[in-house]
Amino acid sequence: MSNVIAEPTPSPTVSGDALRVMVVDDSAVIRGLITRWIDSEIDIKVAASIRTGLDAVNQVDRVDPDVVVLDIEMPDMDGISALPLLLKKKPKLVVIMASTLTRRNAEISFKALSLGASDYIPKPESTREIGAADTFKRDLIEKIRHLGARARRPVTIASPSIAPAAPAASAPLPKTSLGNMPRVAQPKLMLRPFGAAAPRALLIGSSTGGPQALMTLVAGIKPVIEKFPVLITQHMPPTFTTILAEHLARSSGSPVHEGVDGEPVKPGQIYLAPGGHHMRVVRAGTGAAIALGDDAQINFCKPAVDPMFKSAIDVWQGGIMAVVLTGMGSDGMRAGKEVVAAGGSLIAQDEATSVVWGMPGSAANAGICAAVLPLDQIGPKLVRLFSGVRS
Repeated sequence: MSNVIAEPTPSPTVSGDALRVMVVDDSAVIRGLITRWIDSEIDIKVAASIRTGLDAVNQVDRVDPDVVVLDIEMPDMDGISALPLLLKKKPKLVVIMASTLTRRNAEISFKALSLGASDYIPKPESTREIGAADTFKRDLIEKIRHLGARARRPVTIASPSIAPAAPAASAPLPKTSLGNMPRVAQPKLMLRPFGAAAPRALLIGSSTGGPQALMTLVAGIKPVIEKFPVLITQHMPPTFTTILAEHLARSSGSPVHEGVDGEPVKPGQIYLAPGGHHMRVVRAGTGAAIALGDDAQINFCKPAVDPMFKSAIDVWQGGIMAVVLTGMGSDGMRAGKEVVAAGGSLIAQDEATSVVWGMPGSAANAGICAAVLPLDQIGPKLVRLFSGVRS
C-alpha cells in the first residue's frame, strides 16, 4: 500500500496562490484531522498527506510544497532525520516540527531549529485530545499561513525612519492578498524618545522565532545581566520552557531558570516564564518577587507578555526597559503602551530580522517604540542604555 495520499482536487474557491502544505505523520487519524483543518481555509491547502519521513523526502520534489508539517516520531525515517534531507532538496522550504510534550521531543525540537526548521508546534498526547484542541488548530493554521507566506514572498525592507514623537500611531502596513504582496519599503515609523529614568530591569517578550532570537540576544548582554534583573516571557508550553532555560543559560553564561512563585528577583539572574503559567512581578519589601498565575489565557497565550509588562510598572515605574522580539499576534503591545506611559521605554525587533513581524510590528506601528532595530543591534543598544548612555 502506498504511503502517499494523492493530492486532493482543489476546491473552486481556493486561489491558485494558496500555500501548498505537505502533512507528514504516521497516524492516519492525525493526518486526516489536520487535512480537514487546512482544507477548510481558503488560502492554504494540503498538497500531500504522507506517513513517513522517507516518503516525504522521496516525494518533496514532485509535490513541491511551500510548508511541511513534520512529525518527529515515525517509522522508516523519523522527522529529525528527514529534516536536513528535505531542506537539501528545497532550501527555502518551511518545516514546522510537530511533537508531543515530552522532554525528549522538546530537545529534538530545539535541535531541529538549529538544523533549519522554521518552527515547532507541540501537539496533544492523544488523538482524542487533538480533536478537541482549539489552541493546537489555531496555532498550526497561523504558523502555516504566516511562515509560508513570508518564505514564499520576502519583502524588501528599508530601515525605519526616525520621526518626532506624536500622539497618533503611524499607518499600519497595507493589507494585501496572498498573491500580490508588494515589495515595498517599510513605512515611516513614529519613534519616541527613550524614557528619562535610568533603566532598572529588562523585560523581554517573544513568540514565533523567539528561541533563536533570545539565544542571540542574551549572548550579547552579559554586562546588563550581571547588574540588573532580566525577565523573559516566550510563548511556549511546559517542558519546552525547561529546555529553553537550559539553552539560554549556555548562550548567556548566566544563571537562567523558570520563575518560581514567591522567589525574589535579583540582578545576575534571568527568569523565564514557565509554560502554562503567566509570570508577573510584585513588590516584596524593598525589592520584587516573582508571582505565577494559573489564570486564563491572555492574547490566546499562557504565558503571555502583557501581564508581565503590566505588573512591572508597579515595581519599577519608569525604570522598565521592555523589548519585543519576533512573534505572531500583538502580545506585548497593549501593556507596552502602559509601560511607555509610566515613563519606561520599548525596543522592537525590525521586520527584516523577525521570523514573523507580528508582535514587534504591532508595537512599532502603535508608535510606542523608542527604537526598532535588527536583532544583532538590540544587544549592543541595551548595553549602552543600561550603562547610562541615553541615546
